[in-house]
Amino acid sequence: MAAELAEPAHAKVNLYLHVLGRRADGYHPLDSLVAFADVGDTLRAERAASLSLVIDGSFARDLAATPDNLVLRAARALAGMLGIPPGARLMLEKRLPVASGIGGGSADAAATLRLLCRLWQVVPDEAGLARLAAELGADVPVCLAARASRMGGIGEHLEPAPALPACGLVLVNPGVALATAEVFRARGGAWSHPAVLPPGWRDVRAMAGDLSRCRNDLQPAAVSLCPAVGEVLATLATVPDCLLARMTGSGATCFGLFPNPPAAARAAAGVQRPGWWCWGGALLCDQSGFTPDGTRPIHPEPGGA
Repeated sequence: MAAELAEPAHAKVNLYLHVLGRRADGYHPLDSLVAFADVGDTLRAERAASLSLVIDGSFARDLAATPDNLVLRAARALAGMLGIPPGARLMLEKRLPVASGIGGGSADAAATLRLLCRLWQVVPDEAGLARLAAELGADVPVCLAARASRMGGIGEHLEPAPALPACGLVLVNPGVALATAEVFRARGGAWSHPAVLPPGWRDVRAMAGDLSRCRNDLQPAAVSLCPAVGEVLATLATVPDCLLARMTGSGATCFGLFPNPPAAARAAAGVQRPGWWCWGGALLCDQSGFTPDGTRPIHPEPGGA
């Protein structure tokens, strides 16, 4: 076995996000179509006597390796479930902006679970691992599966997504962090209903047409708290070949759907502004997810800035 193992943590994209209500415990049941972008953080690990974490990368300054870091929490929780000491030297290359609605922390936690199962050479009970993921955060279960999914409940209910067409994707973050709890508190209006989706789409134009009839119910609240989100959306909407512009998650990152990855890479370069993080490339349409004996390869970042 190699001395060091690596695992990708792809950015999560909510192609739509409907808020269906509010439970007695304060949590909100959701309906969302979640997919993943061909960009993300990278987590590496090697065996060690104790648990440690080093963070580098373009957004390392925004994240600290404190005990409540999701990567360390995931490692300790997995070791506790397995009844083994949490020994590993972890290294996180942080390429995704923090608190940006693309599941960076959740994807990192999920990658930690997958990576340490390989490092420690264990095959945990799938149901137990899913429960552990849900305890770590609402987006961790879908990031653990790492494949396009229809997400329900408060994130713990996952069903297969419609077949996604190959297409391009642009992600833009205006450099402003938004707290999920604040966005939910600012949300107003009636509750939504689950979307009605086909089994799949023949091409990205058909997908964008159907998704345009859905919403991100948190987008108006996010724009009210962070007007820069509205500026990003307006900028994306004016780009030629942009088929749909929408905020993902609780923001502030927004996405645009494009006919193909090269068009998305060109668009990302064209919309770049001082202080904005922009990326353009592919929406991952392979829905096989990660397998126990390997990972989806990490690709370069065309159009990244």
